[in-house]
Amino acid sequence: MSQIHNGMRADLITAEWKKSARSNSQGQCVELAALHDGQVAVRNSRFPQGPALVYTRGEIEAMILGAKDGDFDHLLG
Repeated sequence: MSQIHNGMRADLITAEWKKSARSNSQGQCVELAALHDGQVAVRNSRFPQGPALVYTRGEIEAMILGAKDGDFDHLLG
């Protein structure tokens, strides 16, 4: 069964969600799942039945590489 998230069709029923090892015990984390069509879904771990955003592989790559380069460090404090 497909659902529409972020304007794109995505089968999230069988998605295998993963979260960072840096996630804390208060549940303040996001989870990501690689989808069969190459897209990546992102959701709030506190609300696993809630909405998910779906991004292309290129969009996720740009975000991860930007984070590694420190582009978002200003958001930490």
